[in-house]
Amino acid sequence: MTSPARTVSPARRDAEATKAAIIRAARYLLARNAHTDITLKHVAERAGVSAPLILKYFGNKDALFSQVMNFEADVDTLLDAPLDDLGRHMVRHLLTGQAERGTDPIVRIVFAPLHGEQGEILRANFRAQVSDRLARRLSGPDAGLRAELAVSLLLGLGVMYGIARGPHVRSAPVEDVVERYGPSVQEQLTPGTLAG
Repeated sequence: MTSPARTVSPARRDAEATKAAIIRAARYLLARNAHTDITLKHVAERAGVSAPLILKYFGNKDALFSQVMNFEADVDTLLDAPLDDLGRHMVRHLLTGQAERGTDPIVRIVFAPLHGEQGEILRANFRAQVSDRLARRLSGPDAGLRAELAVSLLLGLGVMYGIARGPHVRSAPVEDVVERYGPSVQEQLTPGTLAG
């Protein structure tokens, strides 16, 4: 006997959309303010919800920000490509995120110095969930170093696009930047892949 297809109720869909809006708002504020300066009221106003609703979904500010400081879900999509095309995929993912959502979740690591003790959590999560996870996909010598260098290239591009707002990078077609920049990232992932 087969079970009926599961459907998601409108209320559950709305709850998930609301939680996602709250997390996006918290990420936006965390990228621009010190953790201690952000209140639930600020997050609520940015998300278009009430502060009590944030408490209902997340419990408290620390619980909310522990999710905001987690990179797991973001890295799933960042690394979702075959290794031989991962450099281009990562560049495309970063630029598309910046262009469509105004931010790329991994770029928030550059704001860690603003956040005191919370910044240490952000750094530790970033290393474990982004750099170390990427290194585990690589073979050959110095996988950890090559992963960190590839991520460094990506972060530099993210800073130029989203924070410095470089007009040439921002006005270039995404695929043009992917073709120019992706091979540099790929060279760290699979050394020797660049044509000489």
